[in-house]
Amino acid sequence: MSSNVISNKIKAELSQLVIIDLQTKLVGAMQADAMPLVIKNCGILAQAASLLNVPVIVTEQYPQGLGETLAEIKQYVDASKPIIKSAFSAASEPKFNQKLHRDQSQIILSGMESHICVLQTALDLIKANKQVFVVEDAVISRSASNKANAIGRMRDAGCIITNTESVVFEWLGNAQHPAFKVISQLVR
Repeated sequence: MSSNVISNKIKAELSQLVIIDLQTKLVGAMQADAMPLVIKNCGILAQAASLLNVPVIVTEQYPQGLGETLAEIKQYVDASKPIIKSAFSAASEPKFNQKLHRDQSQIILSGMESHICVLQTALDLIKANKQVFVVEDAVISRSASNKANAIGRMRDAGCIITNTESVVFEWLGNAQHPAFKVISQLVR
């Protein structure tokens, strides 16, 4: 693990947010009751990252077939340059690794699917000595059991499982932060 990582507390200056494959044609295959919350939480993470200068990396799996990043997310990030991938692990793509900042060792993962692209990316990032935080309420699979299995595997591999509100308030660190009022409104 990088010497920048002092604890399991998320720090904005050490973080990068990764939004994996939140694409238009893939959304319809997900659990209909859970998908709106995942989209909302990925949007909250993207907005907070923007306000706090946390770099964001967006990936798209085979966009010709699965569509582009959802408009709900694109509005908050520079989705004009997503990392296009065919590998399930984003960390298998050289362009993804080029966007990873060496001095930002905490990688915050969100997106879909938990048991395929999120899982494989997480495992590769752990292997690369990154501290990986998986935002449980901002990841999804087609089935709840596949998501639960993936969360368990990622936890066992050394990922820290967290949630959207924990991430954004750890990024803030203090209610005196200039972005506190705006970010606290996002989670209401």
